Amino acid sequence: MTFSEENYLKSIYHLTASLETEVSTNAIAEVMETKASSVTDMLKKLAEKDLVNYKKYQGVSLTENGKLAAKMIVRKHRLWEVFLVEKLNFSWDEVHEIAEQLEHIKSEQLINRLDDFLGNPTEDPHGDPIPDANGRIIKIEKQLLSELEENQTGVCVGVKDTSSEFLKYLDKQGIALGSKIEFLSKESFDLSIKIKVDGRELSISNKIASNLFVKLV
Repeated sequence: MTFSEENYLKSIYHLTASLETEVSTNAIAEVMETKASSVTDMLKKLAEKDLVNYKKYQGVSLTENGKLAAKMIVRKHRLWEVFLVEKLNFSWDEVHEIAEQLEHIKSEQLINRLDDFLGNPTEDPHGDPIPDANGRIIKIEKQLLSELEENQTGVCVGVKDTSSEFLKYLDKQGIALGSKIEFLSKESFDLSIKIKVDGRELSISNKIASNLFVKLV
């Protein structure tokens, strides 16, 4: 596959996972920042390779071959993110763009050795699951911080927004994966939330809380 084909497969994979349905060419075009006509041309190529199910004017989904191929791209991306953070001391807001380049390395042997070298991690630095060599994913129970009730406590296990700006904001607030967060109260006026993070009280917006995943403890 070309780099472009891999990028399309990964985008369709993420879209179908988040929407839990078939996706439109317009949705793919928006994510890929291109014209719908260009998406249509690519979908035809991917369909010929039995990677997507595509019919004109209907939704797009991945075939079983397409799902596995997409998971392997995601696997490489997230393993490289772990490597960059744990071994090269990059921060979690710096690694996405670098991993975007590294994920296209073809060597399966290299990726499997990288996996072993890192201790076979199951999650990337943002808390997203890493598929194993067979495409299996270990999912953990989690919910959005905004869904907690007063006096409930959770551990931060992931972020919904992986943008550099959001991750830098969390760094400033001292919130990271593994942080213990106690839900203290929610303001009825603006839905802002008062929390305690590792013993420190903070006030955050509902938007921030709606982009943090926690596991109840």
